[in-house]
Amino acid sequence: MIVVADTSPINYLVLIEEIGILPIMYGRVVIPHTVREELMRASAPQVVRAWVGHPPVWLEVRSPLAVPDSALAKLDLGERDAITLAMELQAEQLIVDDREGRREAERRAIPVIGTLGVLREAATLKLLDIRVAVERLQTTSFYVAPEVLATLLKGFD
Repeated sequence: MIVVADTSPINYLVLIEEIGILPIMYGRVVIPHTVREELMRASAPQVVRAWVGHPPVWLEVRSPLAVPDSALAKLDLGERDAITLAMELQAEQLIVDDREGRREAERRAIPVIGTLGVLREAATLKLLDIRVAVERLQTTSFYVAPEVLATLLKGFD
């Protein structure tokens, strides 16, 4: 299975100490060089910079070969390259949180999932406790509307 990830999901999964679910669920995960650069920015949390500075063997960093089309210009570089790379690799999944990035990917028939979707799938597979993961997520800058959160947790009572 080929899965491409954008910056935000990697960032938050590292912060809540659940990044290890990705190789269990997907095997290998590919990120563009621009996503790696975003994760290495001085403004990124130290734990995230340290993690991406010594990436696990299941994380592959590569750049898209194609020049991103102009319709992606409104997105940030990480999202733009993640979508371009997902198209090139014919990825079975793109992990992205940004609403515009998700819309653009969906327009291109790329299956998308966000951080919450990954956590939901991991909980269904009994890889984590969804309530603990969400509590940790809420200590970060991740925003989720209360009604979305309620719907997410509903099936895990």
